[in-house]
Amino acid sequence: MPTATAVSNEDSRSLNKLLYIDNIKVLLTILVVLHHTLIAYSSSGGWYYNEPSSFLGARAVMTMFVSINQSFFMGYFFLLAAYFTGSSYSRKGASKFIKDRLTRLGIPIVFYSFILTPFMCYLVYYFTKNHITYFEYLSGYDSWIDLGVTWFVAALLLFTLLYAAVKKIFKINFDKPVAAPNTRAILLFALALGIISFLVRIIFPVGWVLEPVGFQLGHFSQYIALFIIGLLASKNNWFDQLSEKTGRQLKRSAMLCLLFFPLFFVISFKLNTPSSWFSGGLHWQALLYAVWEQWIGISIITALLIKGKRNWNIYSKLLTKVSRCSFAVYIFHPFVIVVLTLAVRSWSIDPAIKLLAIAPLIVLSSFVLGSLILLIPGIKKII
Repeated sequence: MPTATAVSNEDSRSLNKLLYIDNIKVLLTILVVLHHTLIAYSSSGGWYYNEPSSFLGARAVMTMFVSINQSFFMGYFFLLAAYFTGSSYSRKGASKFIKDRLTRLGIPIVFYSFILTPFMCYLVYYFTKNHITYFEYLSGYDSWIDLGVTWFVAALLLFTLLYAAVKKIFKINFDKPVAAPNTRAILLFALALGIISFLVRIIFPVGWVLEPVGFQLGHFSQYIALFIIGLLASKNNWFDQLSEKTGRQLKRSAMLCLLFFPLFFVISFKLNTPSSWFSGGLHWQALLYAVWEQWIGISIITALLIKGKRNWNIYSKLLTKVSRCSFAVYIFHPFVIVVLTLAVRSWSIDPAIKLLAIAPLIVLSSFVLGSLILLIPGIKKII
């Protein structure tokens, strides 16, 4: 973050007003780390090393956490990234903006796919299957294009390049400011987004992945919509206009949706509904879930934004350092999860208890590693 001597007083006040966004990013990064840790201990697939709990109740709680998290946290990242895209483009110009995006987003994608992913896969293979050398493993490795968690980085790169192309080709001016949406408009948006998500998931159900980039197209309706909303919010100063009343109403909305979640378990067990029917296809369960997901997700995003603006717009050296390394944490946290989950794999207790024991250590270690990565010369120019 620029120092007071590096910016004008007006710019300094503007930056200080947005401290809460950096603090929200820290919270979202922690949720990402916990999300993938829970996946490792709640399912038999979907992560580099899985050790699912045998406790049905524990898996149900983990599923609830992952589902609620999925409803908002990655979409939130797209919203916040878009919020600063327009100003970055205007400040740097088209060519410098594109070069900057290719550097800061493209290099992490290449590093993760060609260096970090093979090494993590090797660690899992070595400790769970066969003790061979790294070079022996690489001789049979054939998954070089594996973006893993950097699918988000690839999608963000695609969105920003499309934005730059549109700005270059079309001259779009917003002469008349648009007022920030009220609670009714936000919930109608969530409802419409839920219906659109349902329609998309008829063809691309949740879990269907576009290889090799790793895009789950069943979630991309939200990502695209929130990226566009982020651009509009920045242009029209919506974040500052959102009212406390809207925040309270959407907090209640999110709580009601949270209470609704057990109904999905009731539907699943009482009606003997396959879990895939909630993920997509022409099923009323898929429509119900898609609407619920977007309703609670948009409610959480808005309520959290307003709460952050009110309570988290604070400065501290620790928060500044933690925020600065959030992107590094995002890139390297899978390595931390793989190492620590493998380290306790022989611990003869249920994985749900392992989760409680090592999840805080995984979060802390991820941020420590992220801060150390930034100390490497030249890395701050990239991440």
